[in-house]
Amino acid sequence: MDASLEKMVDPTLAEMGKNLNEAMKMLEDNQRKEEENEKRYTRKDIPGPLQGSGQDMVSILQLVQNLMHGEEEEESSQAYRLQNVGEQGHMALLGHSLAAYISVLDRERLRKLTTRILSDTTLWLCRLFRYENGSAYYHEDDREGLLKICRLVIHTRYEDYTVEGFNVLYTKQPVIYISSAARMGLGQALCNQLGLPLSCMCRVPCNTMFGSQHQMDVALLDRLIKDDAESGKLPLLLVANAGTPGAGHTDKLGRLKELCEQYNMWLHVEGVNLATLALGYVSSSVLAATKCDSMTLTLGSWLGLPAVPAVTLYRHEDPSLSLAAGLTSSQPVEKLRALPLWLSLQYLGHDGIVERIKHASQLSQRLLENLKNLDFIKTSVEDELSSPVVVFKFFQEYTNRDQTLHAAQASTIQHPIISNERHVYDTFNQWLGEQLAQLVPASGVDVVELEDEGTCVRFSPLMTSAVLGTEIQDVDQLVDCLKMKIPVLTSTLQLREEFEQEVKRTVGLLYIEDLSWPGLGVVRYSYHSDGKNDDKQEKELEKINTELLKKLNELESDLSFSLGPEFGGEKNCIYIGMVTEDLDVSELVETIAATGREIEENSRLLENMTEVVRKGIQEAQLQLQKANEERLLEEGLLRQIPVVGSVLNWFSPFQASPKGRTFNLTAGSLESTESTYVSKAQGTGTTPPPTPTSSLAKQRLPGQKFFKRSLRSSDAFSETSSVSHCDDLEKTDQRPSTLSPSQEQGQLETEKTEQQQEVAQATTTETDTMQSDRSPNDSTKAEEQGSQR
Repeated sequence: MDASLEKMVDPTLAEMGKNLNEAMKMLEDNQRKEEENEKRYTRKDIPGPLQGSGQDMVSILQLVQNLMHGEEEEESSQAYRLQNVGEQGHMALLGHSLAAYISVLDRERLRKLTTRILSDTTLWLCRLFRYENGSAYYHEDDREGLLKICRLVIHTRYEDYTVEGFNVLYTKQPVIYISSAARMGLGQALCNQLGLPLSCMCRVPCNTMFGSQHQMDVALLDRLIKDDAESGKLPLLLVANAGTPGAGHTDKLGRLKELCEQYNMWLHVEGVNLATLALGYVSSSVLAATKCDSMTLTLGSWLGLPAVPAVTLYRHEDPSLSLAAGLTSSQPVEKLRALPLWLSLQYLGHDGIVERIKHASQLSQRLLENLKNLDFIKTSVEDELSSPVVVFKFFQEYTNRDQTLHAAQASTIQHPIISNERHVYDTFNQWLGEQLAQLVPASGVDVVELEDEGTCVRFSPLMTSAVLGTEIQDVDQLVDCLKMKIPVLTSTLQLREEFEQEVKRTVGLLYIEDLSWPGLGVVRYSYHSDGKNDDKQEKELEKINTELLKKLNELESDLSFSLGPEFGGEKNCIYIGMVTEDLDVSELVETIAATGREIEENSRLLENMTEVVRKGIQEAQLQLQKANEERLLEEGLLRQIPVVGSVLNWFSPFQASPKGRTFNLTAGSLESTESTYVSKAQGTGTTPPPTPTSSLAKQRLPGQKFFKRSLRSSDAFSETSSVSHCDDLEKTDQRPSTLSPSQEQGQLETEKTEQQQEVAQATTTETDTMQSDRSPNDSTKAEEQGSQR
């Protein structure tokens, strides 16, 4: 490419292309340098004054590089997007540089060049997307094209609008109709930019009985238009969808076009499904968009082109009104907006553009075919044969018996059950979408909120695959991850109710209902306050539950314990995440309760330790003082005199048994040390109460993790042991016997005699051991009794 740049006649263009290549190479090679060098914050990160002397291009690009990657080095998705800009992206970026260069040409050359660029791009797009005899408006904001179309229709329908302005609108209020499935805030943005009240915006509900629940209700729209016309309003424009922002469904464009012609309204269409107009096979519902009055195309996301404008194609015969509405401009510089797109379309070519859109459609079809074979996955697509957008969610169907029970419960308390159940499914699907996006970032899946289905996972490769570089293997990996997550979702959903019942039956635990938590449930250990104030009780509760969380995380288990979400969660609670089907709920709840009681007992012991030790020291001082007084009385007064006492003690030693005291922290009392001097060993004192543990945890097999059901493993182990034992017996019984019956009888009697001798020998050994273990005190005592006799 450098050689081709050198052959250019204009050295400025060659230098521009060369600088762009060097700049992009420097910015894209930054990631490797960031991994080698540690991130350091210097004064360059702090905004400062403009330097007096200018900087060279390398320094400026280095600054841009640091600003781009300095704070986003951990976000792999951003780096991944930069890596997939590609050559076509470089062409789009070159278009912006060329636009700045071309704008300094003389006026005549600029006019000829911009006219050629604009006419070429418009012609290519109209032919590519089957929109005959259309004009094009290029804009940065994708809503700006619809805004200009609204102004064009207002100028067309209100002849005196240019002169009288809003006074004309006041006498006959215009009405703009949009679908309730349109993107949020579209109607309000149009009213704000046009200076119209919100009453000029009419939201049309979607189907409720027949057809897709994401398509506009045509019959209801007809009634709304009639009512507005009869009340003196002017039906102005209808915004339809060829691919709703949420589910990707297409409105009945053919029927809507007939309705608009009937009431002399303008029909504008937008949506991701318009990209399929470039393919060889187009569904009839999307093909009807070619007859609309205007449509908006977002080629940047469809083709993976950065910084290219959106395009609004329209048909109108009066150029003056188009100029008044802002759809055309007399300034040549405004026409240069199409330059990046003009360069990119030439680089890709017709076949390259069609191949990218076709590849995205194949990705969605591949995912849709795999989802049909998965249980507990419900899809929401308009056309199963070809749907550019795939929306699915986790949903557990009821069996016949469960349906009867669920219907009976819903008839009794309909609203709470339905709302709680939907809330739980929304939470689980939110977790599922986040997990899939994290595990397979190249898939581009995201979470979407739909009015009827609730929270769903959306796969829209037309909007993401060109940028992320999504391939077939990414879709297969997405399906594999989904297969791994479905058993976890079903198990957690089934065990939630059992966990709730177990917690409610357990003393000391409080079940916290949090429908927005994607996991088994939320539990809190209830602290016995004993008349403490609220602040102290809250601190103790926080301390116990925090320590309980630490203890649970130290266990070797597959469960995740946390304090819940950072915002909006309950305080002082234990949040348990997703679980598997082999979870032993009773052992889990019992372990939480036992660990909580242990922590509470230790907390109370530490709390009372200071007071107990203080009282014990005071009592020890009193007893030691009393013991000293008793010793003085026993020794006598003479022994207290320094010289006389020493002589007296030499002639007649005074022997007194040592008396001491030991403080038992467990019992909180003073005990005598007399037993210690007698037995020559320090006693353990009162045995502390055993730590409460789960009875099921004691039955754990070697290598088995906590909270796992061991029933199947135990049964298999017992069955295997029984079978092997039976096999040994059978092998023993089947051994050939070479002895006669009389010899066998003699051998049995011999074995019986040997067993009796072994028993007698063991009894004699035990008797000798008991005699040898007698204490020396007992022997001395016996000798003293003998001498007295």
